[in-house]
Amino acid sequence: MPFYGGTYFPPEPRQGMPGFRQVLEATAEGYSAQREQIDARADRVRATLGAVAQMEAGKEPLTSELLDRAVSGLLADADSANGGFGGAPKFPPASSLELLLARGHTEHVARTLDAMMHGGIYDQVGGGFHRYAVDSIWLVPHFEKMLYDNALLARTYLHGWQVTGAERWRRISCETLDWTLREMHGSEGGFYSALDADSGGEEGRYYVWEEQELRRLLADAGIGHESVERVLGYWGVSPVGNFEGRNILHVPAGATAEAPPELGDARLALRGERDERVRPGLDDKRICSWNALMVSALADAGGALGRDDYLDAACGCAGFLLGSMRGPDGRLRRSWKDGEARLNGYLEDHAYLVEALLQLYGSTLEQRWFDAAREIAQAMIERFADPERGGFFTTAHDHEQLIARRKDLGDHPIPAGNASAALGLLRLTALTGDRSYEQHAVGVLRLFAHAAARHPDAFGHLLQALDFHLSPVREVALVAPRNGRSGAERLASLAAVVRGAYRPHLVLAGGEEGTESPELMRERTAVEGRPAAYVCENFACRQPVTEADQLEAELGGGS
Repeated sequence: MPFYGGTYFPPEPRQGMPGFRQVLEATAEGYSAQREQIDARADRVRATLGAVAQMEAGKEPLTSELLDRAVSGLLADADSANGGFGGAPKFPPASSLELLLARGHTEHVARTLDAMMHGGIYDQVGGGFHRYAVDSIWLVPHFEKMLYDNALLARTYLHGWQVTGAERWRRISCETLDWTLREMHGSEGGFYSALDADSGGEEGRYYVWEEQELRRLLADAGIGHESVERVLGYWGVSPVGNFEGRNILHVPAGATAEAPPELGDARLALRGERDERVRPGLDDKRICSWNALMVSALADAGGALGRDDYLDAACGCAGFLLGSMRGPDGRLRRSWKDGEARLNGYLEDHAYLVEALLQLYGSTLEQRWFDAAREIAQAMIERFADPERGGFFTTAHDHEQLIARRKDLGDHPIPAGNASAALGLLRLTALTGDRSYEQHAVGVLRLFAHAAARHPDAFGHLLQALDFHLSPVREVALVAPRNGRSGAERLASLAAVVRGAYRPHLVLAGGEEGTESPELMRERTAVEGRPAAYVCENFACRQPVTEADQLEAELGGGS
């Protein structure tokens, strides 16, 4: 029975935190000298761990006022000078930024996206984001790179570009995904979990530079003296550095900086030099939920940008998750390493995968991905739903017995399983018309939405689900005639209209005439032998259109 806990203890005491040795010594001392107090505390810990699972659904209605209050709360905590929310340390707030985009608030999103991409938290040489910044200005990171952060942020930058047209954000989205494919992609199709902060026993050594070292490397790459000065000035390099005598590359001028023409050559030269350094440690296990986040990011970007390489990687990873990451009983497993899938899948593994497969279906219009999403959603409901109080437990009903069967609810740094389940099931409802999915999703919202409105920084993904639930959702069905070519190919120009803009309140289905799944496709026909688009709400559809510009007019700039 636990009687004390924490999320992180450093090796040595720092920043007000006890060192791990101190924790062990105090725990041993308390266990031997204070048994009565410890026994009493253990009972309280057990009750606390299970408290969320005992929450009752709220009686108050779910209204847009909750969203308004949440947005106001987020913006009240916004750092208007440096982006993000609150002070140091700062974690990338992807879910909160997505909520603001969905609600039409772009100013602070822009400030934050620009601050992060120009700070040291972003790897200016290789692409990809580090885990968090230890300061308030995004300069000095904790140098670990997590798969989940990069999946979430790649989508946020993509969506920011779709909303505003800021090309620099599209570039960061692509650089982040390109880094993931280059350095985190396993040969079987899955993605590794993380790169360590340390290399050669020194934190950040792989990523930082001495000024003279940079001058020599750039000169050796054939970059002239004046060009070297421009590059070093762009990256804020100085003789004294900004991190223990070395330089974390960043862009101090931010979005106003003009990238020197030689920047691409400089990045290649430094990447080549880094390849010769001791690499950070690699956590090469594949975690189902984190891989599902990357499937979502690759599928989203692949569909929006017409990047077949992203779509191929998304399909490969989804196939890996649905194949190699199942046990003999067909159930999802949590992790995979060295050819073996292990541990029972948790709620988030199922929920993230439902969202990922629906995104992949929308980006490819291949029915197999929709069918798989529905299968996983049904398994999630059967094994994790709480029929008494609503919402979903973190572990399945037949999981090994734990101290408490909990319900996860916080969306930072990654979405909670309950939030992801709610949004995925609401999207399934829109595609199928099956209100049983919606009932389970609303059960989640009734449990947590009012708390989310009070603490929006901790519930960004759940608030996106609430926003979807309360918004008019448009269902778009694309129908191809049966004339021998693939339906997806003939629907490409219409699908590009839907995928090209940020449309958080829209679902997309497509296929040939006669397609029965999802239900949105039933009894939809082409028009005089031409592909047609049906724009619907609650399965009530307008007259179909056949031209891309007509569909654009029907949908407007975004939804």
